[in-house]
Amino acid sequence: MEPDSSEDDDTAPQAPAPAIRSTVALDGDGDGSCIAEARGLAARFLARAKAEYGLPVSARAVDLTQLVVSELVTNALKYAPGPVLMDLRIVDALVEVEVWDSDPVLPVALAADAQRVGQHGLEIVRAVARGFEAQREPVGKRITARIALTDAPDGSINGDGPSHA
Repeated sequence: MEPDSSEDDDTAPQAPAPAIRSTVALDGDGDGSCIAEARGLAARFLARAKAEYGLPVSARAVDLTQLVVSELVTNALKYAPGPVLMDLRIVDALVEVEVWDSDPVLPVALAADAQRVGQHGLEIVRAVARGFEAQREPVGKRITARIALTDAPDGSINGDGPSHA
């Protein structure tokens, strides 16, 4: 009897993981409503990833993602003229939050100062993110933060090993 091609065959081509991604242009209107809109979009994006794709997404991941979105979008609107682009995507066991704005100046975390009021956003993002990058683009800059989808100590989806981002 000849072997048939089954799902146990390691040589059979694997279907690529579904692309779970959402991109939106945000326009600062001065009243902060687009920051709330961005936070809502992030929560709905993660709810969709959980409902439609069966990905485990913890409540903590939703909260941290909304916090990161809020901080990155606020900074982009505060320091850069023009629109802001936000891209959300699932990569392995992480949600990547990417924010683009037109200002080429890369953000710098200020030295720790318990007396300083405000300007702690970058410190907060770097503290809660599994990964953080800031890079100049031909126009402006792109900031990327990665947040674990679950509360597993090693960042894996089911706790059986580290994720690879």
